[in-house]
Amino acid sequence: MSIVKTKVGRRSFLKTSAAAGGGLMISFSWLAACAPGQTKEEVMAMPKEWFELNGFIKIGENGVVTIMSPNPEIGQNVKTSMPMIVAEELDVDWDMVVVEQAPLNTEIFTRQLAGGSQSIRQGWNSLRSAGAAGRAVLRQAAANEWGVPVEEVITKAGKLMHSSGKEAGFGTFASAAALLEAPEELELKERSEFSIIGTSRRNVDGKKIATGHPLFGLDYTKEGMLTAMIIHPPAFGMKLKSFDADLAKSMSGIVDVISIDTYQEGMEKQWSDINAFPQLVAVVGQSTWQVMQAKKSVNVTWEETESYRKIEDSTSKHKEMLVQRSQQKAEVERVDGDPEAAFKRAAKVVERTYSAPFLAHNTMEPMNFFADVTDDKAELVGPIQTPEYLELTLKKRLGMPLDKINIQMTRMGGGFGRRLYGHFAVEAAVISQRVKAPVKLVYTREDDMTQGTYRPAYHATYRAALDENNNLIGFHVNAGGIPSSPLFANRFPAGAVENYKAESWTIESNISSGAWRAPRSNFIAGAEQSFLDEVAEEAGKDPIEFRLELFDRAINNPVGEKNDYDAERYAGVLKLVREKSNWGKEGQSSNRGVSAYYCHNSYVAQVLDLEMENGKPRIKNVSAAVDCGIVVNPIAANNMMEGGIVDGIGHALYSAISFKDGAPENANFDKYRLIRHNEAPENIDVHFVDNGIDPTGLGEPPFPPIVGALANALYKATGKRHYHQPFMEQSFSLG
Repeated sequence: MSIVKTKVGRRSFLKTSAAAGGGLMISFSWLAACAPGQTKEEVMAMPKEWFELNGFIKIGENGVVTIMSPNPEIGQNVKTSMPMIVAEELDVDWDMVVVEQAPLNTEIFTRQLAGGSQSIRQGWNSLRSAGAAGRAVLRQAAANEWGVPVEEVITKAGKLMHSSGKEAGFGTFASAAALLEAPEELELKERSEFSIIGTSRRNVDGKKIATGHPLFGLDYTKEGMLTAMIIHPPAFGMKLKSFDADLAKSMSGIVDVISIDTYQEGMEKQWSDINAFPQLVAVVGQSTWQVMQAKKSVNVTWEETESYRKIEDSTSKHKEMLVQRSQQKAEVERVDGDPEAAFKRAAKVVERTYSAPFLAHNTMEPMNFFADVTDDKAELVGPIQTPEYLELTLKKRLGMPLDKINIQMTRMGGGFGRRLYGHFAVEAAVISQRVKAPVKLVYTREDDMTQGTYRPAYHATYRAALDENNNLIGFHVNAGGIPSSPLFANRFPAGAVENYKAESWTIESNISSGAWRAPRSNFIAGAEQSFLDEVAEEAGKDPIEFRLELFDRAINNPVGEKNDYDAERYAGVLKLVREKSNWGKEGQSSNRGVSAYYCHNSYVAQVLDLEMENGKPRIKNVSAAVDCGIVVNPIAANNMMEGGIVDGIGHALYSAISFKDGAPENANFDKYRLIRHNEAPENIDVHFVDNGIDPTGLGEPPFPPIVGALANALYKATGKRHYHQPFMEQSFSLG
């Protein structure tokens, strides 16, 4: 056991309530806990009373345990993995566990946010402590009853035991334990004692998802609820001038057509309040179909703003702007040695330019939110990655204290960063407040794809200097974008090259942008890893050996002190993927590319094999090596790796948002290409590094390196380098 200081409040509150929601038990089997003579129905009956040990744990008198999952669930499976961590330290039988989505409660939970692949990493210690605190008070309650030292009471799979032969289930002492305070020091399990963490556990919502159980925001309904939809300007930089809704208001089922300001003028915004179109027209009615039809009859007049006239937002103009801006003065982010001198004395210089377009998030479930705002309260239910920040925004926008605002989180049909920005929930609240009725706001796919908050458009130029012995003596990266830069100045190969320079720049735009799965890394990793392959080829070296030589320098004699990666772990995943993919061995495909990247505190290396069939790539296999620390739930981790790889391949090959005079030209999937089922890799082989380090990020790290591995494999198969995404259409090509 390891000892930690209690970080959460020591006081445990006794809260008992009548059992409700028996359906929560359907997907769990507690037959293993059956006492002789008990029927299945008796074992699976909901407890008559619940006893709350802390904000994470409730135990029924029959030993059933409810564990609250604090963070939003966007498909990353934290609703299973986070309770697994609590259950491990509580030492309960997983088959006796019910998982519930916790409501927003900043007094009990910390960082109730889904973003940055940080849920498990940030929650690791607090989740373990919550479970250990529950175990501690149960042991103390048993010790008090049995009249024995607490040190002599042990736990195993939901049972309390003593060497005298005394034994009881957790439910026996739940009520007494709920009255006790957790100790100031907690015993945490050693890794060798884990029986739940590190084992594969199926998604706790899996059966409900497969059988259509209402879990998502779009599923939510309430008696008397109206449906609302919005109309926003057709182009970025435009705003509402006037509208005529007489015809729409006369249509069946339509309650009202109003204009709203999502964020009032002068209102202080948070980082999560990004929204290109705060002035909207909202149509409110009895049903989705009625509102959709009424939207078509609203005559809206839009006007150009000064910013619209100042900046021309068209894809053709974007290409010119990126090229021109890249040739102008940039902000120097890092310099090691004397790069200029290195390039002057170089025997060979390699220079390449890479680019990528704006991308939409395209979550399976479009934006939606339920709101019921009255004079004295605001109840909101829906899919949001940042409920804490939404709560603060609603406080300002509605002029209502936090204790009157209740936000419930639903499962999300995808997020990828899009639901970090909660303007759609604020819109729902403002509409409800205006029409004085409960409202569910629903975006159509077209509303969603044309609203903005896109992945920025990026551009990067790399230069490498090689000496007469083909050693890399100089490296220069110049990267920027509209409206932000993708540069990470202190990432590899920084620290591995004596003479290094990194510069960045940006271009302002009316187009709103935001975090998109693995922000910035989603572009710069592919560009960097593609370039390193070309440099290796110019140097006449195997691409993996070339990278490992650089890592040797970063390990043994690093340049600079700001390198934000662990070179040994980085090299470790490269060596592991080389082994598992049989790199360089006879009988392996020659059409294979390698890539490795570090982001979100984790390391991923990938080898991709493909064949060209009828002019299109067929991905045969992807081998991946991952160093993300302790893997809590292997089956879920493997799923995330597979999903990230497929996602990365699809967007690199096909996806782009284009513009004409500030208006998005890709409003639905007929004009925005996503990967098809038959285009996914035929096989994905994932290997995790077992190093015992506390968990790090996993939701985003699989995505960035696969773009480089794909580009490098395409070159081997076709003899053509791919510098501009999307690779298959080259619609954004700057070359």
